[in-house]
Amino acid sequence: MAKRITPRSEDWARWYTDVVTQAKMADYSPVKGCMVIRPHGYALWENMQRVLDRMFKETGHENAYFPLFIPKSFLAKEAEHVEGFAKECAIVTHSRLKTVQADGRATIVPDPESALEEELVVRPTSETIIYAMFAKWVQSYRDLPILINQWANIVRWEMRTRLFLRTTEFLWQEGHTAHATHQEAEEEALRMLDVYASFAEEYMAVPVLKGVKTEKEKFAGALRTYCIEALMQDNKALQAGTSHDLGQNFARAFDLRFQDEAGDWTFAWNTSWGVSTRLVGAIVMAHGDDNGLVLPPRLAPIQAVVVPIWKGTDPVDRILAAAREARDRLARAGIAVRLDERDSLSPGFKFNEWEMLGVPLRIELGPRDLEQGSVTTVKRPNRSKAPVPLSGLEERVPQLLEEVQREMLEAARARRDAATFTVDSWDGFRERNESTGGFLLAHFCGSSECENSIQEETKATVRCLAFGQPEEAGRCVRCGGPSPRRVHFAKAY
Repeated sequence: MAKRITPRSEDWARWYTDVVTQAKMADYSPVKGCMVIRPHGYALWENMQRVLDRMFKETGHENAYFPLFIPKSFLAKEAEHVEGFAKECAIVTHSRLKTVQADGRATIVPDPESALEEELVVRPTSETIIYAMFAKWVQSYRDLPILINQWANIVRWEMRTRLFLRTTEFLWQEGHTAHATHQEAEEEALRMLDVYASFAEEYMAVPVLKGVKTEKEKFAGALRTYCIEALMQDNKALQAGTSHDLGQNFARAFDLRFQDEAGDWTFAWNTSWGVSTRLVGAIVMAHGDDNGLVLPPRLAPIQAVVVPIWKGTDPVDRILAAAREARDRLARAGIAVRLDERDSLSPGFKFNEWEMLGVPLRIELGPRDLEQGSVTTVKRPNRSKAPVPLSGLEERVPQLLEEVQREMLEAARARRDAATFTVDSWDGFRERNESTGGFLLAHFCGSSECENSIQEETKATVRCLAFGQPEEAGRCVRCGGPSPRRVHFAKAY
């Protein structure tokens, strides 16, 4: 029997962990800071991969794979980059172990004779090794652009971890490209940001802000970092994806040059962009409730579950036959459907279990439904019920799933808009930040001093300078200096 889920209003962090573990999304690993992604969670990630992979390929990118291990000297070639990751890197120093005896006990230690000539960094991100390879492959402008994506795992040594949101090892994709001009690279970075935003809204049902990071918050080694920012139900922001215009920084570090049409040698322009399994956590926090997961139909591993209901003298064989027919018809229509015909569990237990797993649509079929030649559909987010004739199941269920998808996005957008506040004074900023959180639209002068001060005193950061935010002359909420526009602040994960 599943344990009680801690209500969101009682303890948000505990609620999140309860949902992730009890919905069998992930579990804690024996390796501190790492997680085991269970089949239900991995199936969701696979669906996300499948959609994103198609979107990447539609924009001309190809998949490749690069080594997990990066020579330590590669990171040192780009000073800003190595500074940004130095505290998170795991290092391989030896190639084998040996057993030694001490006080009658065997101990395993690194074999001193296997010390590596150059230590290897376990991949925290792949810019350095990928651009070293690009430098081998590019000689002429005819070799450009290079549009590469990699699905991989990443290791960043985290001190405080949380399942999916921040773990020492996680899964992600990282795109890396090389271009002949800065304009092409900038267009690429913005194109991939649009891909991420479309995926978040159209598939995850999570509304996002698109914008640019401040100098303080940009990716180490980039000219500028673009991002999509989402707001979770606890009114904290989540950076859901980033796209970086890297300029020529890495090209210069790794001698990534090409001969242009005039015959002159020049450095290439690079971009990188990525999303990770933290998007799974975003779905949990954006849509989940006190009964468990709520999954968007376009990504849900199981879109509909058929639950036959019977008791006593009900015609079990006929009910099961109709339920199996419903399952088969939905499967032929392309719906990811399950049939729960376990006879040792009550309908209520089954309902609770499938709600916990976040299945978007439940289809109940009991003796009364059988008599009427219909089923009863129940939407997971709001439990709204509606009868559907068996004869029209293939047509109506896809429509209901699209309704759920649309309603989830609308509800998430309404929550975000209701938690977006305009503030004009420092006292008002601090009060709103503590009382409700959310996105705080405030004037900001752009100075690093004010940005650092605001973060130190409130833990709120500039999430982005959102695209489309109108110019509006005002006074910085912190120092009172001139400000050309409002920006979005929030506490964040």
